[in-house]
Amino acid sequence: MSDKNILTILFIADIVGKPGLDIITALLPNLRNQYRVDLCIANGENGYNGRGLNEQIVRKYVNCGVDIITGGNHSWNFSDFRRYMDTSSKVLRPLNYPDETPGKGSVVFTTKSGHQVGIINLQGRTFMNPIDCPFKKSLYEIERIKQRTNIIFVDFHAEATAEKVALAWYLDGKISALVGTHTHVQTADERIFPGGTAYISDAGMTGPFDSVIGLDINVAIKRFVTQLPEKYRVAASNIRLNAVVIEINTLTGRAEKIQRLNLP
Repeated sequence: MSDKNILTILFIADIVGKPGLDIITALLPNLRNQYRVDLCIANGENGYNGRGLNEQIVRKYVNCGVDIITGGNHSWNFSDFRRYMDTSSKVLRPLNYPDETPGKGSVVFTTKSGHQVGIINLQGRTFMNPIDCPFKKSLYEIERIKQRTNIIFVDFHAEATAEKVALAWYLDGKISALVGTHTHVQTADERIFPGGTAYISDAGMTGPFDSVIGLDINVAIKRFVTQLPEKYRVAASNIRLNAVVIEINTLTGRAEKIQRLNLP
């Protein structure tokens, strides 16, 4: 198959604070060239000091080479950013929050080669907020997007692996890829389902790995030992970039390959 029929998506796992920004600034331009990336998506809900996001950091991500930024349960931590989310074409929030919630849950992105890619952001309900059903809600959006393109990528921000796997089976053949986020721990279960949907339970974390999923080790231990609130402090050492590279057949919308990245 010729390269012109392959579209490559680079998805960068949950970016945590300044350490995460620093490593994508350093590595992303070369990664885009190395893998001939047509579309770069990143989960950025932890970009501001590990909790939330703001407009200034969005601009920095875009300047680094990120095309679309997905979110999750921390997307609305800052009230000023909520207004920005309503107008931005670069930032998504989980689709299955109430319609009145600021922001939008999907977008169709046009690559430089002219291919259109639908991106949907969803959030799980197991051990998380009791929001709308991601299974049913996604179907409506997929049918709407398929009127424009058969290439559809889903960021499923969820706690439970079982919920992620179940949604992947539910949507197999309807979407090109489903990538799990939220746990900040990269899983080794990347695969392509029978219907052509690329999958991984969690893409991992982009940030400090000498930490407790991004949080300063001493702060995290104190929280667990004392069961008292402690100010969130992002760790700073052993910074790594977690991501997946997915190749999709533009004629069929089926994924051809998925590869994990874990880079120092």
